[in-house]
Formats: sequence, structure tokens, C-alpha cells
Amino acid sequence: MADLFPEDLPQRPATESVREDAPLADRLRPNSLAEVIGQDHLTGPEGAIGRMVAAGRLSSMILWGPPGTGKTTIARLLADSVGMRFESVSAVFSGVADLKKAFAAADKAAQAGQRTLLFVDEIHRFNRAQQDGFLPFVERGTVTLVGATTENPSFALNAALLSRAQVLILQRLDREALGQLLDRAEELEGPLPLTAEARDALVASADGDGRFLLNQAETLYNAKIEDPLDPAALGKFLQRRVAVYDKDREGHYNLISALHKAVRGSDVQASLYYLARMLTAGEEPRFLARRLVRMAVEDIGMADPQALVQCMAAKDAYEFLGSPEGELAFVQACTYLATAPKSNAVYKAQKSSFKSAKETGSLMPPQNILNAPTKLMKDIGYGSGYSYDHDAEDGFSGDNYWPDEMEPQSYYQPVERGFEREVKKRLDYWDKLRRERD
Repeated sequence: MADLFPEDLPQRPATESVREDAPLADRLRPNSLAEVIGQDHLTGPEGAIGRMVAAGRLSSMILWGPPGTGKTTIARLLADSVGMRFESVSAVFSGVADLKKAFAAADKAAQAGQRTLLFVDEIHRFNRAQQDGFLPFVERGTVTLVGATTENPSFALNAALLSRAQVLILQRLDREALGQLLDRAEELEGPLPLTAEARDALVASADGDGRFLLNQAETLYNAKIEDPLDPAALGKFLQRRVAVYDKDREGHYNLISALHKAVRGSDVQASLYYLARMLTAGEEPRFLARRLVRMAVEDIGMADPQALVQCMAAKDAYEFLGSPEGELAFVQACTYLATAPKSNAVYKAQKSSFKSAKETGSLMPPQNILNAPTKLMKDIGYGSGYSYDHDAEDGFSGDNYWPDEMEPQSYYQPVERGFEREVKKRLDYWDKLRRERD
């Protein structure tokens, strides 16, 4: 490898001077972890990253979060914070040869006493074999791996790699954090040519993506607009419909409230109207997907268990198709929810069971259903008298499963609607058997 790397290995600083003509997002990159917006739970003094930096030692980690939340920025600042050499590859543009070069450079740096932070952007795009290739270099400390991904690491990354790295979750930037980004942009470039309402609409349209927000702001600055734009004019200028929400986003909450209540009230026509209002106003589709899922479990539940399946399928269909084609899946899910039988029995069962759990503390389950993996536990009665239901008449033992200090409770009370009518018959049948065997 000597022919590939010069004797004087470059130090590869993580943060470098930014050109004056660089994109606004690059010019506003933080110079320290303290300047990172919206991720205090990680970068603050009590956060995982803050603690590692204070100790001067980094563990390998996977930064998981939505686009535009600061994953790349944090990785660069981490290297500077602990005096490490920064090496970066992208799984989108890099292959095995690039990784070999990066590892060889890290080996050479290690021989010179310089530790290397290897940042791998979009790490989930490397296949399983390529991910396995990181393991020996991470294990022997040639590199400290910092991977960035927008995908769930549980599904996208090898278990072996996950066992050697800490998964840190970055949060979607909220309205306050996005507002701080625009404040920094205005300190650098001057006031945005927007009314207060249009500024709020611009923030709402970013859906937590700071890079997208700054790119939109830069477009506005470059246009040299003289008169401030209102929300409608902003949407027309950006060729992107933005929600006409007021400063407190009351319109946003009014519309989602109207949609939820129309679905709960089984008015399919009004439900579709409010769904359309939000989609055409530029509401983030994934927000609507989350709200539809919530309606399925809160207002329908076991009255039609397929309601949740429909909503999750609609979310997957949207992720697969994107806008505008994927929005039809939301229309189908909304129609299904509004026309489904309604029950909040599961929702009420959750609230009452959680309340009991908090009030009763750490009551021990009855001994007959305790696990007894050791001889001692068997000798003191754990598992003694347990009735295996499959050996009982009707496959039902009628045994007691409640703590001795607690009376049996009835949290879930199905209604006489939809599938819950059948569930109620099952519960009544088991209650009858239980009474007979008592």
C-alpha cells in the first residue's frame, strides 16, 4: 500500500474553512457541538455524546434520524472535539476499493499515533458482506466508526455490527429548532422576504428537515424579492403548496382535529374533505399517516382489527410510491377508518390498566405462574400447581393469574359492534367456564 499513500499522511481535519459562495446550509454549519440545534438530548452535558466528549474517548456509534437533523455535522464535530483524524465515505458513492483505502490510511495514521474517526454516510446502503468488512477494523481500534442512517438499524444493519456500536437517535427538528435555524440565516443574510404567517408556513413545510429549510430560504434570498410574500404567494413561488397556517399553527391543529372527529363520527365525506384540505395545503404526508394509525387504534381498535393493517399498508405504499401517487393510499385508509365500526374499548383498557400498574407497584404474580429455571426456585414453590391450559378440558384451565394481593380487574370491555361482538362472545364463554370451575 506504500505506493498509494505518501509518507506524510494528511491529517484530514473534520471542519474546514467554508467558501463564501458555498450553499447557505454549509455556511451555517455549527463550529462546535454546543451550536448544534435540536439534539441536546445527545450533545448536551448529560447526553451520550456530551459524556463521551467530556471523557475524551469515543465509542463506535450509529446516528439514526430523519434527513436534515445534523448527523454529518455531529460526526465532523466529534472528531474535532477529541482530536481525531476524520475520514469520510458515502455508501451511495463508495465501494470496496474506497473502504480499503480508508482502512489503509487509518492503519498508517495509527502507526503515527493518530486515531481515526471513520464516518460512513448512508451506512445502511452497504450490503451485509460490506458491513461485515468493518468488524475487524472496529474491533482492533483501527477506526472509531460513526455511521449515519435514516433507516431503522434493527432491519438495515448486521447484528454483529450493531453489537459493536451504540445506536443514538436524532430527533426530527421541531418548530422551535427550525425557527432558530432561520434566525441564524437572517443574522447572516438579512430578513427573509416573508410575512410572519409565511415564515411559519415555510417552517411547517420543512417537516423537521433543517437542510431543506435552509435550501428554501436560500432560494428566497437569491430571488431578490422586494415585497414580503404571504403564504399563498410563497407556495406559488416555490412551486410547493405550503399550509396557510397562522403564527400559532392553529389552522394545522384545527384541521387535524376536524379530520379525527369526522372519522370518529363515521362521516366519510367530511373525513375525505379534511384529508384533502391538509394534503393540498402542503401538510407532510407522514404526519397524516401517523394520525391515521392513531385513529385506527384509538377509535376502532378491535371492532375492526384490519383498520390498523390498512393504515400501516397505506404508510408503506406512500413510502414506495411517494407523492402524489402514494397519497391515494391515505385516501383509501381514511375511507376505511371512517366507514369501520367504532370502539374505544382498547383505548379505555390501556388507560385503566396503566393506572392500575402505577398504583399497585411491584406486586408478585401468583407462585403457580412464576418461572422456575433453577432447583432452588422449584423447591420454594415457583411454578407449583400451574395448570397447562392445553391439557385442560376445552383448552381452558380457568386458573388464577392475578397477584394474591389484588382482586381481578376488568379493563377491556368490548362493545356490541363489528368484530368486538365476536370477541365479547369469547370473553363471556371463558367467564362462564371460570365460574363453573370455581
